Amino acid sequence: MSVSGFMALAVIVVLVGYGIALYNSLVSLKHSVSKAWSNIDVLLKQRHDELPKLVETCRQYMKHEQDTLEKVMLARSGVSNALGESDVAALGKAETQMRQGLMNLFAVAEAYPELKANESFKELQNRISQLENNIADRREFYNESVNLNNVRIEQFPDVLIAKFFNFNDFDLLDFEASQTADVNVKKLFE
Repeated sequence: MSVSGFMALAVIVVLVGYGIALYNSLVSLKHSVSKAWSNIDVLLKQRHDELPKLVETCRQYMKHEQDTLEKVMLARSGVSNALGESDVAALGKAETQMRQGLMNLFAVAEAYPELKANESFKELQNRISQLENNIADRREFYNESVNLNNVRIEQFPDVLIAKFFNFNDFDLLDFEASQTADVNVKKLFE
């Protein structure tokens, strides 16, 4: 084999190796997004299971607050439906309604001292608050994973591999402006 043939073979081997490395890197990013989504899904399902317990505990004390309880359960259903359809946009809207419903429920609970003193309520409220914090952390990780994936599949030379192997971009988990705005606590108590 001649020197030029050997160099051509070496260039081909390096290019193929580089292509394989790019492909594997894109696969890793794609699976990172899937993992991040699964982490959110697990926490949302845990919260989904806790909410009926919280509502039932509240229902025993809050006979006149059925509207608030129903809004929480409707929001719970909306989150469940969005998850079932893997609809990221609908999940963002449903999550907004869920968070507002929970804020209203916890605010209304302030008017019921017996409920606030109930150990079951306090435990459920604490558990759901912890889940909300964990969900917020997972949302941030999901959006970061999506961003990394989406940037990489548009960068050169990654875009060549991404288009050839049909790597797709993912939607960010966006929230309505009302969810990211400051909370008007006074309004919650009206």
